[in-house]
Amino acid sequence: MSWLTNFVRPKLQQLVRRETPDNLWHQCPSCSQMIFHRELEKQLHVCPHCGHHMRLDAKRRLGMLFDEGQYDLAELPPVPVDPLKFRDTKRYTDRLKEAQSKTGYQDAVLVASGRIGGHGAVVAVFDFSFLGGSMGVAVGEALLEAARLAVRDRAALIVVPASGGARMQEGILALMQMPRTTIAVAEVKEAGLPYIVIITDPTTGGVSASFAMLGDIAISEPGAAIGFAGQRVIQQTIRETLPEGFQRAEYLLQHGMIDMVVPRSELAATVGRALGLLCQRQVEEPLDLTDMEIPAAPAEGAPVAEASSEEAGENEPEGAIDGAEEEEARTAAPRS
Repeated sequence: MSWLTNFVRPKLQQLVRRETPDNLWHQCPSCSQMIFHRELEKQLHVCPHCGHHMRLDAKRRLGMLFDEGQYDLAELPPVPVDPLKFRDTKRYTDRLKEAQSKTGYQDAVLVASGRIGGHGAVVAVFDFSFLGGSMGVAVGEALLEAARLAVRDRAALIVVPASGGARMQEGILALMQMPRTTIAVAEVKEAGLPYIVIITDPTTGGVSASFAMLGDIAISEPGAAIGFAGQRVIQQTIRETLPEGFQRAEYLLQHGMIDMVVPRSELAATVGRALGLLCQRQVEEPLDLTDMEIPAAPAEGAPVAEASSEEAGENEPEGAIDGAEEEEARTAAPRS
């Protein structure tokens, strides 16, 4: 071993070495195929081998839905932090801080406004990476704020849930968000505005038992898990084997629980078409009379063509008596 090998070569390698990112390749959780990160971004995080729809973070999904990726984030109202002073293996406040640091969001829902297919829309998107997209007081307030914005701006309300249900660290306060969000949806519908739900994987628990299944149109991504209780809990309760594909989007479509299953690449166009059908036009276009032929009024004293007796009688009901004939019959009748 020489001085060049032991000393010079390592120094040169350190000078020219380039750091390789760790996230260049991703493994599909369904088929285990490796996918290059640029290809995955191009495919909107859908596996090109098996079509598995991977989970998206909230901002990616907002950029995918809105026209040209342009939207305005809404400022959400503040809520009490850790109202029950809950603690299990960690304090609830510590779990919130970790989730906020990991995702960069204050809670599991983002609300944004913009245009989809040229129509005004307010979109509330869940992020599953924030405590499993669980619904607490902050999520309930976010959905209420989204409903208020939709009513104020006369825009459609679109919700994209991805949640494991109500947040256990907030107990009964989390469960109270089920009726609150249901009332918010009712206010949007009473205002005559469309309400569309785009169900993603997974949508379960109290979220699926409230606003997630109340849409005028219920759309789902392929393969999304949708239900209230998990399959294992159901099987243990009824002591029967569940059918193949139970609680998946395609199964629910066959049984009439949702309206359509749409691939991620077609979601924005599908929602835009749905809004075009549901939204009423704000301004009616005036009738164009420039090319319409309007007959001229007859000159004063000119004879007016009268319809022949046959033509006049075509529109008379069967059994009708002409007024002149009726008068003649009445005068000819003998007087007592």
